[in-house]
Amino acid sequence: MAKETLKSIERRIQALKRRLAQVADMRPGTLSIQYRNPTEAKRPFSQISYTHKGKSRSEYVRAENLATIRKEIDAYKSFKSIEDEIIDLSIKASRIRCSTRET
Repeated sequence: MAKETLKSIERRIQALKRRLAQVADMRPGTLSIQYRNPTEAKRPFSQISYTHKGKSRSEYVRAENLATIRKEIDAYKSFKSIEDEIIDLSIKASRIRCSTRET
C-alpha cells in the first residue's frame, strides 16, 4: 500500500515539475501606490518592493509597465505555490521511502 502511495506522490511531483517549466517570466514583490506629497495624498506613483538575496529594494514602476509587472508577480506567486507543494510531497515521499527501508 505504501508503494502505491509513493507512486502517486511521485506522479504528482512530476506533474508539478511540468507545470514549473511553463511558468512565465517572473519577479518577486508587491506593488503599491506611493505619494510624492503623502500628507495631501497628491501626485501618486507606483512602486514595487521586494527582497532578493537578503537585500530589500524598492523601484519606481512606470504606468505603461504596470500590467507586465503584475503578470510577473502573479507568475512568481504561482512558482512559489508549486515549489511549496513539491517540497511537501517530496518530504512525504522521503518519509515513505525511509519507513519501508526500516521494515
